[in-house]
Amino acid sequence: MNKAILVILVILSQNTWAQSELDALIDGLHQDAHEGNFQTYFDRYSTDAIFLGTDKTERWTVEEFKAYAEPAFEDGNGWTYEVVERNWEGSGNTRWFDEILFNEKLGHCRGTGVVQLTDGEWKIAHYALTMLVPNAIAAEVGSQTQEADKL
Repeated sequence: MNKAILVILVILSQNTWAQSELDALIDGLHQDAHEGNFQTYFDRYSTDAIFLGTDKTERWTVEEFKAYAEPAFEDGNGWTYEVVERNWEGSGNTRWFDEILFNEKLGHCRGTGVVQLTDGEWKIAHYALTMLVPNAIAAEVGSQTQEADKL
C-alpha cells in the first residue's frame, strides 16, 4: 500500500513539474513576443516547427515565420497576447495545449500547440493562432471573409 502511494506521489509531482516547465515555455514565448526578443522567441521552437496564423495564407515553417516576424521585432516590440486560460493534455515526451488569449486589436483568440521533449528540452513543434468569433456574429463574419477572399 505504501509503495502504491509513493508511486502515485512521484507521478503527480512529475506531472506538476512538467506542467510548470511547459507553462514557463509558453508564457516565455508570449513575453518574448511582447518585448520583441527575436532570438529567445524563436529558440523556443523546434527547427522543424510549423506556425499557423489567423490568415488562411499563414502556414509557415519556422524559417518562414522568422522572415515574417523580423520586421515586427526590430523596434523591440513584436505582438502582445495576454493569457486568459490554458489547458494541457498528453503525457510523455509530447504534450499539447489550448489557450485563450486576449489581444487589443483582435480581441479573444485561441492558441493551440504541440510541444516535444527533445534532448532534455521542451520545444514548440506546432502553434496555431485563431480568432474566436462569437456565434451571434459568425454568419456576418463568414460573409465578410468570403467577400475579402474575392479581393
